[in-house]
Amino acid sequence: MQQLRRNRRLRTNDAIRSLVRENAITPNDFITPLFIVEGKGVKEEIASMPGYYRYSLDGIASEVKTLQSLGLKAVLLFVKVADNLKDNKGTEALNSNGLMQRAIKTIKDLAPEMLVMTDVALDPYSSYGHDGIVEDGYITNDPTCDVLAKMALSHVQSGADFVAPSDMMDGRIRAIRELLEQKKFVNAGIMSYSAKYASSFYGPFRDALDSAPGFGDKKTYQMDYANRDEAIKETLMDIQEGADIVMVKPGLCYLDIVRDIKEAVDVPIAVYQVSGEYAMLKAAAEKGWLDHNAVMMEQVTAIKRAGATMIASYFSKDIATLLG
Repeated sequence: MQQLRRNRRLRTNDAIRSLVRENAITPNDFITPLFIVEGKGVKEEIASMPGYYRYSLDGIASEVKTLQSLGLKAVLLFVKVADNLKDNKGTEALNSNGLMQRAIKTIKDLAPEMLVMTDVALDPYSSYGHDGIVEDGYITNDPTCDVLAKMALSHVQSGADFVAPSDMMDGRIRAIRELLEQKKFVNAGIMSYSAKYASSFYGPFRDALDSAPGFGDKKTYQMDYANRDEAIKETLMDIQEGADIVMVKPGLCYLDIVRDIKEAVDVPIAVYQVSGEYAMLKAAAEKGWLDHNAVMMEQVTAIKRAGATMIASYFSKDIATLLG
């Protein structure tokens, strides 16, 4: 029988493959996470994240300029808080002259057009390393939401464009949105970690910020990785409460969740390609077991193909450099 349909005609050479390609990666797809510490002239490599650094504010200024030159347009800020500033109520998180607040101002003064997103959670500020206020060994919900809302307001007052609640407390999006509206910050955005799973892929990140839980784990508030339908429920609730962007975290092991949410909502979807995903590829490439750039591009393309509108990734600088 003569072949009339030959799908390989559209794979014949690079030119035709490029023309029919369904998804393409550009620097516009990425949010760059930045880790910030106190001090001057600090650039500390994170041992479990080769090639990734903590910066003091002067170093952050230089790094943001580099990111801009590569066409990257958004950053997501995290701070490493000194132990003597940590307590059970996240008091330092509300300091108008705290490290996060100064970092926001530094970046916006230097690069007003850079989109600044900020982590909103208590774990970097908590003496217990948890995302909420602890009472009798239990991570409380409603008292935590009150602090998170005030924390988000402090970030927006400092110049943040978006706040990114990563705590997974029930109702925190509504608490944040209502306070921002009340204070007339009606244009401030919320990127909610809507489907954040209790994953083992976060280890290097916790090394970066010294934010590992001091007791137990985070399974009473982060989602069970065995669950799928729950992600839709969490995401829809966050949208109803005022989230502008929703997030799935981690990335590669949760692409089914990304696709489910893509088919269920009409807001932008972020995916966080987390520290463990970064560290695994770096380690394998260092051993010569994988082609670093080829696998890196395949991974982020898979995330975008699944339905991501944007990707928070420690590879963003590598990718933008590669794309040239």
